[in-house]
Amino acid sequence: MKRVAAASSIGTTIEFYDFFIYGTAAALVFPTVFFPEANGTAGTLASFATFAVAFFARPVGAIIFGHFGDVIGRKRTLVWTLLIMGLATMAIGLLPGYQTGAFGMFSDGIGIWAPTALVVLRFLQGFAVGGEWAGATLLTSEYAPAGKRGLYAMFPQLGPAFAFFLSSLTFLVASLTVGTASDAFLDYGWRIPFILSMVLVLVGLWVRLAVAETPVFQQAQAQRAKAPVQAVTRLPFLDAVKFQWKEIVIAGGALASLFSLFYMGTAFLTSYATNPDHMGLSRNFVLTSGMIAAVFFGLSTAASAVYSDRFGRRRVIMVSVIVAVPWSLLLFPILNVGGELAFIVGLIGTLLIFGIAYGPAGALLPELFQARYRYTGAGMGYNLAGIFGGAIPPLIAVPLIAGPGAIWVGIMLAALSSVSVLCTYLMTETKDTDVSASQPVALPGDDAEELQPA
Repeated sequence: MKRVAAASSIGTTIEFYDFFIYGTAAALVFPTVFFPEANGTAGTLASFATFAVAFFARPVGAIIFGHFGDVIGRKRTLVWTLLIMGLATMAIGLLPGYQTGAFGMFSDGIGIWAPTALVVLRFLQGFAVGGEWAGATLLTSEYAPAGKRGLYAMFPQLGPAFAFFLSSLTFLVASLTVGTASDAFLDYGWRIPFILSMVLVLVGLWVRLAVAETPVFQQAQAQRAKAPVQAVTRLPFLDAVKFQWKEIVIAGGALASLFSLFYMGTAFLTSYATNPDHMGLSRNFVLTSGMIAAVFFGLSTAASAVYSDRFGRRRVIMVSVIVAVPWSLLLFPILNVGGELAFIVGLIGTLLIFGIAYGPAGALLPELFQARYRYTGAGMGYNLAGIFGGAIPPLIAVPLIAGPGAIWVGIMLAALSSVSVLCTYLMTETKDTDVSASQPVALPGDDAEELQPA
């Protein structure tokens, strides 16, 4: 279990580190490097549009990697997600800009091909993350003893907290080392965190390859071999949609608030705080604040995951989404007070509320779905929430702030959290669910031949 916990935590840390440094760069440098001909608001919007591309790629990754995870195994699939993410991230660090080259290559830039290549590489990042999260949580939840799935599923859930800390740290070190002079940081300083990610990927592969396949998957494979032909010829994606589409939709709605708080807090607020037209805080202070907030985020994630074993996943998540409604309305008035303290309070508060819901989610989604398409179903629900809460709000927030005002961003987040309250209310409690593969091959409602016991 120690090896499984380490493999899942290190894997998600690396995957989300690669994912988050893009969000930090999208806020700090990409408008200038890849969209220099756009004005301030348009450049920021274009930068966050490339950020959002990954969220639309994530369901694709969830379906494709979910298929292989449900057919050939959790472990082997997770190795591929890690490799794809690492290579795509390193390539972004080597990519020449619109007008400037990289490391002596294409000294005049590559024009429109720069943002085009950026979008492709960002899609690959989202594609890999779409398959990573479900597999990492399945790795721990399918190994965990009964009554402790929340505790063990906590380890992959801590990955984003570690990753946010590391992404803020590496950008801060790059900024302090290169200096805050815009030319040096914009030329090559921002590239350092992207290129260094390959070192982390190699470490993650070494740890992940040492873990055995989960016993639940092995049991599911044995059942598959004995099942009627009709039950094994269909795709896991089709089974998940046919038999548990309601769970996918409800999970996506329940976790949408979670995603909106996190990506608004980690990516959008970084842009908002450093923009001289809004808060005008220094880059180094904002990055340091991110490291501090990551600690609180990790603590709330760990505590809520453990408490979900006692009080239930649904009840703990409900606390988060209910509190998120008034907090969303208060967030921008707090930030508009101005100053460093207001930003720290806003950032920590946002990530604390997010962590309360995120901790139990690692055990909740695997518990919702049958073993034979669990990887696919959990990934689809999680990444559907990513589109609703992670991709769309930052895109809408930019024109809202430029137009009617920041308070409307809060109203949008509060409305999204209200939807999550409703979906969480409709969700069934799962903490006592049997996640083994001992169920019949198909759910009630299948054809009679498919209901033969395994």
